[in-house]
Amino acid sequence: MRIEGKEYRTIWFENNIVKIIDQTKLPHQFVIKDLKTVKDVINAIKAMEVRGAPLIGATAAYGLVLSIIENNDQSFLNKSANNLINSRPTAINLKWAVDRMMKKLSGVNSEKILHIALNEANSICKEDVNFCKNIGLNGLKIIEEIYNKKKDTVNILTHCNAGWLATINWGTATSPIYHAHKKGIPVHIWADETRPRNQGANLTSYELNEEGIKNTIIADNTGGILMQRGEVDMCIVGTDRTLASGDVCNKVGTYLKALAAHDNNIPFYVALPSSTIDWNIKKAKDIPIEERNSEELSQIEGMDENGNLKKVTIYPKKSRSLNLAFDVTPAKYITALITEKGICNASEEGLSKLFK
Repeated sequence: MRIEGKEYRTIWFENNIVKIIDQTKLPHQFVIKDLKTVKDVINAIKAMEVRGAPLIGATAAYGLVLSIIENNDQSFLNKSANNLINSRPTAINLKWAVDRMMKKLSGVNSEKILHIALNEANSICKEDVNFCKNIGLNGLKIIEEIYNKKKDTVNILTHCNAGWLATINWGTATSPIYHAHKKGIPVHIWADETRPRNQGANLTSYELNEEGIKNTIIADNTGGILMQRGEVDMCIVGTDRTLASGDVCNKVGTYLKALAAHDNNIPFYVALPSSTIDWNIKKAKDIPIEERNSEELSQIEGMDENGNLKKVTIYPKKSRSLNLAFDVTPAKYITALITEKGICNASEEGLSKLFK
């Protein structure tokens, strides 16, 4: 997708260096950062310079490529794989990508391993682009149906950033929106700011602006009253881990949006590539929920009147805070799952029909 009219992807490999868009600098600064070692990759994932389940997975895949360049030794590769998996616990794509890479590299001799690793990492990225594009084409049908009935702008609420900045291109939740826009269907997006890191305000609104799509940033607790007023036609979000049962683990606050949508009879969709499905964990309580630094809540960064980025403390110094990064939305509150293979019920039966 585009930034200032120029086409970009979120990550690419060039001259033995992994190039990323540093998302901690957006929307105020556009910075391309070089990752030269597997440690650089791990730090980028932990610091959320890259974020979004599909992009985290792709970044980890390239991290293993850098590991081989750095030290073509099996024990170092194994250690790198474990460290990458442990860098962020909730997004299943991370483990999926590392496991896929390690399986591909198993038994490969040292002379061929770099070539095979790079090809596999590139394949993961290429697949993600295709998956997200197809998610968009499938989700487009839903937006078209609403528009054909309404004959007016389709108002869509989304939470966090499941846009192209969270994937390689297109995004998951935003892909149907981009396809609708390209087809000439008028859409307007309510973008939850998504505290504490404000990915909705800083990233979703930013990328929608760059594509010329109308959007309005709202405080996280505004969605309910907009639904009561009839100003939301549908909700669509992404997911960091989807259980076979259809339960969805996504950015904290997603569950509350689903409850509000259910109470107001507004369809609530989740867009995901198959790499985000966890077929092993059976119960939502067993999903590892990442707890991040409390300073993400107590401090906020912005630009002052002189154009300088500054971080300020907004809480009383004596106050404690709890910063859980994700919550789980039960399948019963999800209208449908939008995947690269089609749309299905949020259930094991629905997912199995598409993927098994």
